[in-house]
Amino acid sequence: MGKTTSTLALAHIGLDRRSTIPLHRQLYNALREAMLTGRLRAGTRLPSTRTLAQELGLSRITVMDAFDQLFSEGCLEGKIGSGTYVVYGRDGRVLGRRADQKPTPRAPRRARLLSLHGKRIKGSLANYPPWVSSTESFAFQPNVPALDEFPFRIWERLLARRWRLASKTLFAQRDIADYRPLQEALAAYLRTTRGAQCEPEQIIMTTGSQQALDLISRVLVDRGDAVWIEEPAYLGARNALLSAGARLVPVAVDREGIKVDEGLRRCPQARLAYVSPSHHYPLGVTLSLDRRLQLLDWARRANAWILEDDYDSEYRYVGWPLAALQGLDRYRRVIYLGTLSKVLLPAIRLGYMIVPPDLVDALVATRLITGRMPSIEQAVLADFIAEGHFARHIRRMRHLYAERQQSLMGAIERDLKGILEVLPGEGGMHVVAWLPPGVNDQVASQLASAHGVGCPPLSLYYIGKPKRAGLVLGYGACNQRVIDEGTRRLAKALRTLPH
Repeated sequence: MGKTTSTLALAHIGLDRRSTIPLHRQLYNALREAMLTGRLRAGTRLPSTRTLAQELGLSRITVMDAFDQLFSEGCLEGKIGSGTYVVYGRDGRVLGRRADQKPTPRAPRRARLLSLHGKRIKGSLANYPPWVSSTESFAFQPNVPALDEFPFRIWERLLARRWRLASKTLFAQRDIADYRPLQEALAAYLRTTRGAQCEPEQIIMTTGSQQALDLISRVLVDRGDAVWIEEPAYLGARNALLSAGARLVPVAVDREGIKVDEGLRRCPQARLAYVSPSHHYPLGVTLSLDRRLQLLDWARRANAWILEDDYDSEYRYVGWPLAALQGLDRYRRVIYLGTLSKVLLPAIRLGYMIVPPDLVDALVATRLITGRMPSIEQAVLADFIAEGHFARHIRRMRHLYAERQQSLMGAIERDLKGILEVLPGEGGMHVVAWLPPGVNDQVASQLASAHGVGCPPLSLYYIGKPKRAGLVLGYGACNQRVIDEGTRRLAKALRTLPH
């Protein structure tokens, strides 16, 4: 029969009555530690709770609480008429180790923190400039709309009305469908302004273009699939496709847009093509009609998909907005992406897709896995469109951004003549400023960032090496004061460039 702990308890169980740790927990910790270190061997019989309480100067209830916890963890067992024993297994182990065996130190094993997919996503952050996540204000950041011109009071009124009058059905909406009035409003708007072919049920709401890209990559791209991507291209699209395991095939862009012939030579059986035909990002060119038809014909013959990113087509200053590629598609191979973050506010995380009918169920189911769409925001946006506020806001912003582009052209002519070469664009909220030959645009961008100007290098958007270096200057959020101050700072930064 094993020894009891009468002597051991007094010698090795230290209790601190001034500690904030309860006495029963201190006793539990001391007994368990004795088992782990082998001072209490398997099969050892413990004294009764009454005896141990007397030896330690504790109440019996305190000791019983400690014993109860050890019983619940399988460390102790009671034998009728015999007493309480430290549990032992068939091999004489206590808590996973033999009672007479000293612990063997092991070299710490390096844990695998991330999956391969997680590593790819984490690695994509290295592509973004440091000022993207900064809380500081930088002039010329691309893709930022005129925050100071948004009709906040109208949006606030519509939001308050929805909170006040919305039905319980809207508040408790748990189905996977989108808000039908918004789908209807967007379908009518896109048919009128973009020449789209769509029914309301083909419109799937997202939290922005990035979620749309992620959903499409999940549903349509298997690891190793070849995907055409414009060279250069929007960084978010590139990273979404890479994280899905796609094999990117960069296809050059010239004055007529993506060079379809080059894509056919390099990889005719690609699974998908990513394009921004109405206003290429970042070069700003428009895909010609001939190449649009050529691209659609390739998709039909290759049984491939075309992902049309129409991120800012509302802001075209020469003539009417161009018809969407999706409106020309007779084969249902085009998925159309639109975002409201750039049109309205980045904080209004709403975007949408026009999806071929055969893909609707798969994309809605995939979106359900990643999170549901907010109902209230969709309802407010539907009201914003239905009451005419959206169309009025677009008209105002189109005029404002045209003015801001002209202001930027004048400020560059005044402060950066001979350093940057910029041609006005036909639309959008950014321009490409070309640097002199031999200048490293990444160095130029870093110098600009140090002077409070957030203009990414053009090379950031290339997989390969660009033929000419440049900077991407956004003017959407820049009033005249910001433009003037920004070009002065940029001139000061670029004059320090090594030649």
